Amino acid sequence: MRKPGSGHARPQWCGAFCLVLAAVLLLSSSAVSLAQTVLRVGHFPNVTHAQGLIAHAFSRQGKTWFEQRLGPEVTIQWFVYNAGPSAIEAVLAKSIDLTYVGPNPAINAYAKSRGEEVRIISGAANGGSALVVQGDSTLKLPADFRGKRIATPQLGNTQDVAARSWLISGGLRITQMGGDAQVVPTANPDQLLLFKQKQLDGVWTVEPWVSLLETEAGGKVLVEEPEAVTTLLVARREFLDGRRDIVPKIRRCARGADRMDPQESGRSTAAGA
Repeated sequence: MRKPGSGHARPQWCGAFCLVLAAVLLLSSSAVSLAQTVLRVGHFPNVTHAQGLIAHAFSRQGKTWFEQRLGPEVTIQWFVYNAGPSAIEAVLAKSIDLTYVGPNPAINAYAKSRGEEVRIISGAANGGSALVVQGDSTLKLPADFRGKRIATPQLGNTQDVAARSWLISGGLRITQMGGDAQVVPTANPDQLLLFKQKQLDGVWTVEPWVSLLETEAGGKVLVEEPEAVTTLLVARREFLDGRRDIVPKIRRCARGADRMDPQESGRSTAAGA
């Protein structure tokens, strides 16, 4: 026979136990979630992406410059792209969360998504881009490039748009694949090889490729853009909405990256190359 009152004690004990267990599981789940925060960041192997390039090298050396400033719960995965359209494509495909990129691909992505997919977090670099021509070239004005070939890093990237705009300003008709002058989207390493072989009349690109075209291929700078915005830090809107707590830290990191120790940066970049 059941004793009086014994039927009520057990349910009360079970209920209290379940509440405590649920609280422990919730706290454990939150801790695991924080510990597993992964930030996927893209950049190019260019001097104009120095913050990403150097921080990536630091990460490979175990120095975790960005990670130290974002907090112990954040791990960064780095991804390298040749030019802006490829990096923005990765952002739109949700393959990465942030990327260093030129202004034109960023603006194109904003327009293409009707402002829904990308946000600019901060600026990163000005200058560092130029049009380089052959050392013995007599080309001087946009109109002089009629029938000539200019390479750019990728169709639709910032230097590609700048080259086409500059040629059009001289009265030339420029189409995607031809026109009065041919703009040839070409990966930066291939630009250097083709320029050496005299298969290109000019290359509109960024550092360090501008300097390499001068020193290794005998080129000379015809047009320089010292004040042009070259690089921005862009993020997926969905990522920002989900992690607003980390956005101020990312912005401070991006700005503070300008104060990285140059000697340490150089050694790490060289070691990680």
